[in-house]
Amino acid sequence: MSEIDFRPFDADNHYYEAEDAFTRHVPKAMQPRCVQWAEISGRRHHVVGGKLAHAVANPTWNPIAKPGAISEFLRGNPNKIDPKSLLKEREPLPDYYLNSSARIQRLDEQGLEAIWLFPTLGVLYEELIKTDTEAVKAMVRGFNRWLDEDWGCNYHDRIFAAPYISLVDVEFACEELEWALEKDARVVVIRPAAVHTASDGVLSPSHAHFDPFWARVNESGICVVIHAGDSGYTTHGYVQDGFSSAGLGGPMMPNIKHFNIERAAYDFLITLAYERLFERFPNLRIASIENGAEFLPDLFRKLRQSRDRLAVTHYYKEDPTLLFKEHVWINPFWEDNVYEIEECMGADRVIFGSDWPHIEGMPHPLDYVAELDKFDEAKKRLILRDNTRELNIRRPL
Repeated sequence: MSEIDFRPFDADNHYYEAEDAFTRHVPKAMQPRCVQWAEISGRRHHVVGGKLAHAVANPTWNPIAKPGAISEFLRGNPNKIDPKSLLKEREPLPDYYLNSSARIQRLDEQGLEAIWLFPTLGVLYEELIKTDTEAVKAMVRGFNRWLDEDWGCNYHDRIFAAPYISLVDVEFACEELEWALEKDARVVVIRPAAVHTASDGVLSPSHAHFDPFWARVNESGICVVIHAGDSGYTTHGYVQDGFSSAGLGGPMMPNIKHFNIERAAYDFLITLAYERLFERFPNLRIASIENGAEFLPDLFRKLRQSRDRLAVTHYYKEDPTLLFKEHVWINPFWEDNVYEIEECMGADRVIFGSDWPHIEGMPHPLDYVAELDKFDEAKKRLILRDNTRELNIRRPL
């Protein structure tokens, strides 16, 4: 690890949900439409919307695979390890994956100033019940109340857990946002996906239907994160659909499902620009977390094409490429070429996130410091700390 003289702000940390995270505050009458537990062949599984969920094999988390277990494989597998052996080593579930006080001590040991904290399963289950609006609302509201009890939206100004917002009902989304603001949340998280509404069918997230939500975000100045999750993308039969579906030979074997996270973020972000959301709401700040960034060159090429083709119509009141760079921050995958991302976005729009303690993240958050060696000290500070610090402060109108 390269030396730095400050403590970074990690924009992508995760908890593992408690066993009652999806049930503690969900009315019993609604639980069969939301999330329940079932025991099958001696193992416990989640049943979501009445169907067995396959997002993870062990939603009890105990024992748990170690952080960064597949990181070398993602880097190119330089030690030629059999990928089937990477997840064999497990450990009892540590307290710092489950509660805020233990996590603070871990942050000190890791040399981190603060973290944004996101769900593990909480970003996966909306897709499975998306056509049942009332179930989505009950699940999301219950989940957020659990989150506040177990973690807090702002714990000692160091752990900033993000409430999950669903747009299935715009009035509901505004209510949850108001609740988050009252709890001193500094960031909220939504999934990068089109929205299945009860009244108007499927709409893009920047459709005028959702302007009441974006207006309140704009007014409050809170940062909205789109985080990798189940966005419902199909592989059109090339691979069996489902968030964690495996290709030929097993889950570590190559298949196009692995691209869906980046495709979902690309489609979401470019749609915000195409539909001029940033023109309508100039105080918005959107952070893309754990969605990768290799799509950026093509995204900017398409925005420039759209701008130039429509110049005669004056469709865009402002240059969509410049607006994108003004309103969007990008957390690359740690294995992405960060220098290419910085060239696209500028150092003031790139943010560090380790994905700790997930298996595809980094074994230790500050392992990422070495990836920035070619940057000067000022750019390192921006990427590792100051950009996220800025986003973490609300910017109300």
